[in-house]
Amino acid sequence: MTKTKILISGNEAMAEGAIQAGCRFYAGYPITPQNELTAYMSENMLKAGGVFIQAESELAAISMVYGAAACGVRAMTSSSSPGISLKQEGISYIAGAQLPAVIVNVMRGGPGLGNIAPSQSDYFQAVKGGGHGDYHCFVLAPAYVQEAYELMRLAFDLADKYRNPVIILGDGILGQMMEPLEIKEQKSKIKNYGKPWALTGCKGRAANIVKSFYMAEGDLEKFNIILQKKYKTIREKEQRYETLFLDDAKIVLVAYGTMARIATSAVRALRQKGKKAGLIRPISLWPFPEKIFRQLAEKRKNLKLLVAEMSYGQMVEDVKLAVNCRLPVELIGRGGGGIPSEEEIIKKAVRLLS
Repeated sequence: MTKTKILISGNEAMAEGAIQAGCRFYAGYPITPQNELTAYMSENMLKAGGVFIQAESELAAISMVYGAAACGVRAMTSSSSPGISLKQEGISYIAGAQLPAVIVNVMRGGPGLGNIAPSQSDYFQAVKGGGHGDYHCFVLAPAYVQEAYELMRLAFDLADKYRNPVIILGDGILGQMMEPLEIKEQKSKIKNYGKPWALTGCKGRAANIVKSFYMAEGDLEKFNIILQKKYKTIREKEQRYETLFLDDAKIVLVAYGTMARIATSAVRALRQKGKKAGLIRPISLWPFPEKIFRQLAEKRKNLKLLVAEMSYGQMVEDVKLAVNCRLPVELIGRGGGGIPSEEEIIKKAVRLLS
């Protein structure tokens, strides 16, 4: 394994991470603030032996990913909030066909065209399905450029393992910011999941059929039951999170992605003031890491939770569900490109503690 350390943006890090993870098909359409990812792919996919296509639209891009994934290729697309909205029908089709694919959303302010400032207001869209039907995508939320790079490998592995789409949920800050990145070239260690279902030409074998279309009475319900069993397994096995100072905390901040970086600074500042603050950073937003919240609710009756989001309260609903109303949960949130500051978080945490 060789290592190279470079200064790189989050968008470019995700693109390089995808290439290192064995992604060999990318289709996308330009939109700010994720254009650097598309540009990086246009320059480097061919060098890696892959295919890059700038599609004529977001709808075309996600449909191309459907086709490539159906052929067994590690495939992905990327966009930003309104572009991801346009891809929702295709994402539902991919989930319905049980195809592995990776979708990157570098969130911006909304609703509508909004602006190009960072936001976290696509949480509901990502974790609740977004398109039609009873389906789920994996949702992973990196907080650092290095983590954005490393989660790409996990995303492709999870997609292949469970035959399920995976969303990487970033935001405009993570996409645009530059940090040192240690590139680990591990091409020989890419996990090879068997894909006997793939459309690779049926000479010498029975034809494979990849579809999400079930017209016979009862067949679609039977298929949905299969999906729900898969989602139950994922919920049990794939919850991911990070904690800080939980053991003696009187108040626990909850934040993901870029917002977790600000919340971490707030926790450390509160500690310096003698306030016993802790942090939970969900890394998997679906499946949501409900187990750690359930444990806290069962053991820490006097604990308070403060959720910090770049939205007006989306993840906070999953936190409340996870603690089942057994702990008080408060929100500090801003939207439309507004970012809760460290000072605002500290002020509200102190007020809750007193």
